[in-house]
Amino acid sequence: MSYQAPVKDMLFNIQHLAGLETLTQQVPAFADFGLDTAAAVLEECAKLTQDVIAPLNFEGDKNPSSWKDGVVTTTPGFKQAFRAYAEGGWQGLVHPQEFGGQGAPKTIAAACNEMLQSANMSFALCPLLTDGAVEALLTAGSDEQRNVYIPKLLDGSWTGTMNLTEPQAGSDLALVRTRAEPQPDGTYKIFGTKIFITYGEHDMAENIVHLVLARVAGAPEGVKGISLFLVPKFLVNADGSLGARNDAHCVSIEHKMGIKASPTAVLQFGDHGGAIGQLIGEENRGLEYMFIMMNAARYGVGLQGIAIADRAYQKAVAYAKDRVQSRPVDGSVAGPAAIIHHPDVRRMLMTMRALTEGCRAMASTAAAAFDAAHHHPDAEARKQNQAFYEFMVPLVKGYSTEMSLEVTSLGVQVHGGMGFIEETGAAQYYRDAKILTIYEGTTAIQANDLVGRKTSRDGGQLARGIAGQIEVTEAALAKRDGAAAPSVLRALRASREDFLAVVDFIAGSAKGNPNAAYAGSVPYLMLAGNLVAGWQLARALLAAEDALATDTPFMQAKIATARFYAEHILPRTASLRAAIVDGAESVTALPLDAF
Repeated sequence: MSYQAPVKDMLFNIQHLAGLETLTQQVPAFADFGLDTAAAVLEECAKLTQDVIAPLNFEGDKNPSSWKDGVVTTTPGFKQAFRAYAEGGWQGLVHPQEFGGQGAPKTIAAACNEMLQSANMSFALCPLLTDGAVEALLTAGSDEQRNVYIPKLLDGSWTGTMNLTEPQAGSDLALVRTRAEPQPDGTYKIFGTKIFITYGEHDMAENIVHLVLARVAGAPEGVKGISLFLVPKFLVNADGSLGARNDAHCVSIEHKMGIKASPTAVLQFGDHGGAIGQLIGEENRGLEYMFIMMNAARYGVGLQGIAIADRAYQKAVAYAKDRVQSRPVDGSVAGPAAIIHHPDVRRMLMTMRALTEGCRAMASTAAAAFDAAHHHPDAEARKQNQAFYEFMVPLVKGYSTEMSLEVTSLGVQVHGGMGFIEETGAAQYYRDAKILTIYEGTTAIQANDLVGRKTSRDGGQLARGIAGQIEVTEAALAKRDGAAAPSVLRALRASREDFLAVVDFIAGSAKGNPNAAYAGSVPYLMLAGNLVAGWQLARALLAAEDALATDTPFMQAKIATARFYAEHILPRTASLRAAIVDGAESVTALPLDAF
């Protein structure tokens, strides 16, 4: 079945959870991006993603990018689709107008990014990495670098990459060995090998702008001695035109389990005298700048999890409505019926739907916090929103991507034996989803960030503040009648109490008994993500009840989904709490030589 962008659900979140109208009133730069504009932007994005980009998804899995003699050829149709994407101005949607962007709020752009990722995750990785490169240049680039490179990145003439990983340096960037040698003219010569470089070579744009971590001779050891360099595939002349080919070459691409159409390159810098690069910002501050790219990319990967889950859900629903098998247990149909009549199939579909919508709501709320953190006129409001957004990033990245594995697996299960057959397409979503829990920082890295920087550093103060916000939602639920709100209230309150117990344990253990705290880091992340997604669906229930008369079927479905999440998914926090608080010791009890 073809992809249908969930525009209505996205607009509901943007209006009722992200509070776009309040944002546009508080931030003059966003005055033109009200709900009507958001709806128009999302509808246009839906047309592009549904009609142009989504049809290439299955083709990309069958006919992925290929490498020959240093040249990468992308899947047939990708180049034309990228042109349509670029010419529509989509790469610049969220970026500053002074460089050719449109300056839209992340609240709107995030919904568009989800559509793009749902339509074709392999294709969408190229714009995702370019967004990260633009963010790094906006943060640390010189005026000249910004003026030369950003407009070309935004109009799609050039694309960007992020070069961290080396054969010996995966997540531990202290081991980076790529070196940079200063030159008399102020440039640097770069020597080294980088692996796992997404769209490190391709044929969709005129130039590729590599942002490369490297060490200058004499730099301090470890992460404090890493600098960030801008190394274009083709050197750029003073007038902005392309010059000679730089000494940066793709020596191979990987053969992968999923996202096959996205070329994952091994790049060699300096085999023929040295690749010419420019320092971005100051020497030895490269990791700091690269984290700007990584944080942007981590949120984007979280959206990928939501996107692939939604695509799998849509496909599973279509199949369940079409596949006839067995009589319903309640006798509602005399003979064999479509499998969507069977309670367990309904349970699987509701789990897929609730997880996807819960994470989408969480990501939309996080995007609004990002917008307020960067653009709100009040300094204290910026500070509070920045803290909230930073807490949310590991949840959006970690929980949403782990969620996508569950949802895409259920998608295969709904298809039964046909799900195991590649031609149906269900298996592609399952394979594509696996990388999301690994790249841009594994789930464990997100969880370590949540434990170390976001919870134990302030003694759990921020986490408890978020629990306080959840209590406000509980108070609103307590005033509602009917079956849904009281049930959601009970589950939300219990999960919040689980969360607070774990926060106390983490904050109390991180320094004195770090193994105990970090043994439960991923379960803590999953508990926190589950709670926050459930909280946002509880807020959605309140909004849907208030708006019931405006679109009764949609609002009733939103209420039913929120109730299902509360009754079937939020209770998972109890077992996670028990494992974290009571089970820490058993994680490390087995001696190393017993493995």
